[in-house]
Amino acid sequence: MMSLTRPRRPEPLPARFDRRRIYVLPTGFGLFYGALLATMTLGALNYNNNPAFLLALLLGGAGLASLIAAQLQLAGLSIVAIDAEPVPAGLPLIVRVHARAAPDRVRRGLRIDDHGAAGIDATVLDLEQGAGEAELRIATERRGWLDLPRLRISTTRPLGLARAWAHVWPEAPLLVYPTPEAHGPPLPVGGGDQAVTRLHPSGDDVHHLRAYRFGDARRAIAWKHSARRDTLLVREYEQPLGADVELEWHRLTGLGQEARISRLARWVDEAERDGCRYRLSLPNQPTLGPGTGPGHRHACLRALALMPHG
Repeated sequence: MMSLTRPRRPEPLPARFDRRRIYVLPTGFGLFYGALLATMTLGALNYNNNPAFLLALLLGGAGLASLIAAQLQLAGLSIVAIDAEPVPAGLPLIVRVHARAAPDRVRRGLRIDDHGAAGIDATVLDLEQGAGEAELRIATERRGWLDLPRLRISTTRPLGLARAWAHVWPEAPLLVYPTPEAHGPPLPVGGGDQAVTRLHPSGDDVHHLRAYRFGDARRAIAWKHSARRDTLLVREYEQPLGADVELEWHRLTGLGQEARISRLARWVDEAERDGCRYRLSLPNQPTLGPGTGPGHRHACLRALALMPHG
């Protein structure tokens, strides 16, 4: 059945479901329902029972209407975007599927899965005012680009007699970061020739007092000054910092390629955690940095993730 359904290759988004992409078949309950109606109809004809014959016709009409209603749940639906925050390989990737449709009918309980091809946990998509979002959890095993499998959007509403489904194969590769090294040497320390100072709660020299912010350590609160001002004040200190941290590929001698990538990924996370400015140097690539912050971290981890596999 999978080989007969569209699309047969990844497609750009948005992808809209029209009648040519939607398939409808009876469910197991629908087949039982049809057999029951056939039995009722034969019995009514055999015994010339007009009320039973009328009931069978009404129930048959309801069944046919449910086939149309199931198809209308998907007709006009568009998958407009797919995105995910990168995670280290080995952790599940949370993929957000964004859908749109005309707000002319209620669309609830749409099921999204991969037909068991890649082991994606099924999720439910509901549309409110013509827009909806669902999250899929996809297992990751290796760094680099992750191509999404063909996804199936299906429904058995309103009566469970028929299943309507359509497939989308989004052309939207998602990034997976390398797995950081679990245990290893500490982050390299920059030299002292370019030493600077920065504000840090655990420094040595008091710099100034500022208003308390949520998350400040209790030991940093200046209680006497706070009592005089009738508001919480926090001491900020100056802490000496060394030069920018240099994370260089060629200095990690004696390690294989994947081990080097894992160690550098760990050091990037440690430098970001400690608030250090850092520079990443990789072979055959321009040097990244020095810098710090989420954007610089993403650029460094992306470069590591897209290194050629050994």
